[in-house]
Amino acid sequence: MRPITYARAADAAAAIAAVSADPGSAFLAGGTTEVDLLRQNVLTPRRLIDINDLPLTGIEPQPDGALRIGALARMSDVAADPLVRERYPMIAHALELGASAQLRHMASMGGNMMQRVRCSYFRDAESPCNKREPGTGCSAIEGVSRGHAVLGVSEHCVATHPSDVAVALAALQARVHTQGPGEETHTYAFDDFFLLPGSTPEREHPLAHGELITAIEVPAVPVARKSLYLKVRDRESYEFALVSVAAALSLVDGTIADVRLALGGVATRPWRAMHAEDFLIGAVAQRANFEQAARVELSTARPTLMNAFKVELAQRAMVRALETLANGSPA
Repeated sequence: MRPITYARAADAAAAIAAVSADPGSAFLAGGTTEVDLLRQNVLTPRRLIDINDLPLTGIEPQPDGALRIGALARMSDVAADPLVRERYPMIAHALELGASAQLRHMASMGGNMMQRVRCSYFRDAESPCNKREPGTGCSAIEGVSRGHAVLGVSEHCVATHPSDVAVALAALQARVHTQGPGEETHTYAFDDFFLLPGSTPEREHPLAHGELITAIEVPAVPVARKSLYLKVRDRESYEFALVSVAAALSLVDGTIADVRLALGGVATRPWRAMHAEDFLIGAVAQRANFEQAARVELSTARPTLMNAFKVELAQRAMVRALETLANGSPA
């Protein structure tokens, strides 16, 4: 057994100072993923700093119409919040489909952003994995890759980002607020917060060691009031997405005035479908245009033999989500 020390922080500055001073320290929030990885010897910190007492649980409207969600707000609380359900149905849907009720009561929004990939080769602590041990290789490329990514991949990693709510937040261009040592603060655009694997797959975020997520800010996005989150998976509950779609749509006289699209289950990070969005703006809201937009977005896919089905599945899911919204079905 590996000895691990534990401390509970009373404020953010103390938590950040404790972690940043020791490369072997890590923050502990809900722990729903982190504890599993500790047990599997995938993560090996010497010390855990519990941050659950920090006042970072608020869900607060901002003067500019944005919504600020504290990093320690629990997934279940965010999903049930009236403002979230009214302004951003896709966020509520994604959270409700993201895990079991028990996990949603424990898991934090910030922890969800920082959760590690579900690749079995990363999690077995034995197989070559560039995320776990840079330079050892990616076992999934020639191995079992049915659940892996087809977008944003590299020769060093094809692992899929597992978060559901991050897909909705990507579609809404959320911002991630952090605090580092010396009370230094940063704000990251969502597209900049999740890094593509490239040649450094071990680096999934731009955060420095000891930098703490304090809040997620969702801007005012009027089109998001008519939105949904569609999740396709092998079984109906407690399963990660094969493909998911966060979609919002606004029509004027049958023409698409605004649209937001992001994909999950198919990419190495929450995937904003910007090529599809660009194609659809100003187009007639009809199936043929939805199908063409989906083909455009998936044109750069690089599947393996085992996950090639995801390309067509993702296209079909995008069309289904857009048709559901265009036909006025409830979000």
